[in-house]
Amino acid sequence: MVLELIPMQTTGGALLFLGALALVVVLAALLSAVEIVDAYEKRALTVFGEYRKLLEPGINFVPPFVSNTYRFDMRTQTLDVPRQEAITRDNSPVTADAVVYIKVMDAKKAFLEVDNYKKAVSNLAQTTLRAVLGDMELDDTLNKRQEINAKIRTELDEPTDEWGIRVESVEVREVNPSKDVQRAMEQQTSAERKRRAMILEAQGERRSAVEKAEGDKQSEIIRAQGEKQSQILEAQGDAISTVLRARSAESMGERAVIDKGMDALTEIGQSESTTFVMPQELTSMVGRYGKHLSGSDVKEDGDQLESLEFDEETRELIGLDDIAEIIGEIDQEADMDVEAMEQEAQAIKEGKDPAKISDPDEVIEEMDQEFQGQTDGGADAPVGDTEDASTND
Repeated sequence: MVLELIPMQTTGGALLFLGALALVVVLAALLSAVEIVDAYEKRALTVFGEYRKLLEPGINFVPPFVSNTYRFDMRTQTLDVPRQEAITRDNSPVTADAVVYIKVMDAKKAFLEVDNYKKAVSNLAQTTLRAVLGDMELDDTLNKRQEINAKIRTELDEPTDEWGIRVESVEVREVNPSKDVQRAMEQQTSAERKRRAMILEAQGERRSAVEKAEGDKQSEIIRAQGEKQSQILEAQGDAISTVLRARSAESMGERAVIDKGMDALTEIGQSESTTFVMPQELTSMVGRYGKHLSGSDVKEDGDQLESLEFDEETRELIGLDDIAEIIGEIDQEADMDVEAMEQEAQAIKEGKDPAKISDPDEVIEEMDQEFQGQTDGGADAPVGDTEDASTND
């Protein structure tokens, strides 16, 4: 009985083990046959080492145990280009590093055409960066970053297209010359700035001097014009004042002569003599003023006695034509004062009260009448006597 039970127990354990093993195998096969692909990636499938297809995002079933998948990130990826040393075209050593942005456009080419596309792109970018810097001058490598980026990208486009990779952008981060070159550049920059500062200072001083000179010139011109105008006005004022004083003196002198002559005529008219001797200046002046004021000459026996006329120079000198316009209100007031004094003097001579004289025109009219009467009285004298008197004078 004991010998029969041992084989039965051994057979049951083996079956249980086999069942468990089969279950494990089935589970492993199921896990190996299912591939879950993320949304931002694709996977290349190979079966027994042969490329079959690209697995799309989601759940994919593949042959278990005999298939392999290779993951490709379809997003834009960043590759750092290590710092590179290069010699520029003008034999200046520089160092530079860059960043390359790439994107897998064709996962099949990236899987079949190149081994480790990231490393390949990085190495290609390093060599291209050194080549581009070596073809440029030192100043261009420091100033023309955009041109360097464009050249590197152009050089990378052709080989990476064959790998199914697109280079989206290349950015050079730093380009540094050697320390000796940096010190020389700093000295050059300092000297250039000093030179510009000196030039600007000299230009400022020159402009200041020019502006000052222009200002002095304008000031002198304005001052000279002012002095000239002042001298002209002063000379004109002196000339006008001199003319007015001369005309006023002549006018007052002739007025005094006329007043004296009127007084003399009054005395002559009251005398009994019929023959009178008068100065020629008085007769000529009385005749001229009488003709100028009344518009007529003294008549004798129906004949008009012509008196001498003032010439233009004399008329302009004594101001018969425009003295009122030049002297204006001052002369008018002076005339009024003189007339008032004459009226008062005449009233005193005639024994009248000066306070009762109210109308100057009445007094002037009375004087004219008296003068006309005296002239008519003198006309009774023989003409020959008058001529003789004039000749004797």
